[in-house]
Amino acid sequence: MDIGIPKEIKPQEYRVAATPGAVHALVDAGHDVAVERGAGIGSGFADDDYLAAGAQVVDSAAEAWSRRLVLKVKEPIASEFGYLRDDLMLFTYLHLAAARPLTEALLASGTTAIAYETVQLDSGSLPLLTPMSEVAGRMATQVGAHYLGKFLGGRGLLLGGVPGVAAGEVVILGGGVVGTNAAKIAMGLGARVTLLDINHARLQYLDDVFGGRIQTLASNLANIRATVERADLLIGGVLIPGARAPHLVTRDMLASMKPGSVIVDVAVDQGGCIETIRPTTHDAPTFVVDGVVHYGVANMPGAVPNTSTRALSNQTLPYALALAAGGTAALQADPALLRGLNTHAGDLTYAAVGQAFDLPTRDPLEALASRPQMA
Repeated sequence: MDIGIPKEIKPQEYRVAATPGAVHALVDAGHDVAVERGAGIGSGFADDDYLAAGAQVVDSAAEAWSRRLVLKVKEPIASEFGYLRDDLMLFTYLHLAAARPLTEALLASGTTAIAYETVQLDSGSLPLLTPMSEVAGRMATQVGAHYLGKFLGGRGLLLGGVPGVAAGEVVILGGGVVGTNAAKIAMGLGARVTLLDINHARLQYLDDVFGGRIQTLASNLANIRATVERADLLIGGVLIPGARAPHLVTRDMLASMKPGSVIVDVAVDQGGCIETIRPTTHDAPTFVVDGVVHYGVANMPGAVPNTSTRALSNQTLPYALALAAGGTAALQADPALLRGLNTHAGDLTYAAVGQAFDLPTRDPLEALASRPQMA
């Protein structure tokens, strides 16, 4: 199959969909790969690296997008909507539940769109979201500690404290991959850490893993209110696969927070679990509401692209190989990949997105049967 890898154009997005090693694997499997010139530079991969891997380096985004299977990192933005078409299979992060214009563009174009973040194993794990959640979780604590600096509008607090001075308090909403990784870094810095989750079994697991060195609490309104009031750094790591994140921290709760405290909402690309969050960019990452610094960068791992691209490409490659070999038949053959299908031939095939926008959805297998397979 012809595969295209365009350059990411979202502001301050330096990742690329595949490393030269991954491209070599695709070429070795008999596929033609076109990489847009300069696509890998931000991640530390030169055009010559892709040429050596057997790819063709093309001069325009249009050439890369013209291929049957397009691999990306971030969702298409408005200037890329014109590349969408009914014979295109797009494999990337989509986060449609927080992006109605993109949802409508995919449906109108008839594009077959498979979302990294909704590819889901029978165990419930999300193999293509996990690596970026690991990166974002670890970054969340680092970023939050940085913005606690007074010169950046924070409280002027050293998160780990020093002998004779109390450490700062980190409150983490969600005990999944993001929350666990955020807790690791916060604990390593010497902060006091409280983590909330609705799953008691998960709290038991984390209490064992961390040896009781973090405080685990059931996530309910009373506990959220009490811990938010104490937080120097509040990290949002709530995830409902493919769906819009619930607002666990409401605007009125901000009044109880300390002036100069910091919020980092990793869930912002799914709408955020903090009511006052909105997407920001690495160019202008923060804003202040009621004296609280908000960090809402929706592509946090893009700041560390060499690590992020390698981690992502490691996980996406087997699925990309399957799609390139089988087209839409690969979706029918693999239940995990089928769960990643969000749109096909004008049908919305992911229920959580339909619920977010009150749009009708269709069973993905029925949708695939409605038109000839892409091969």
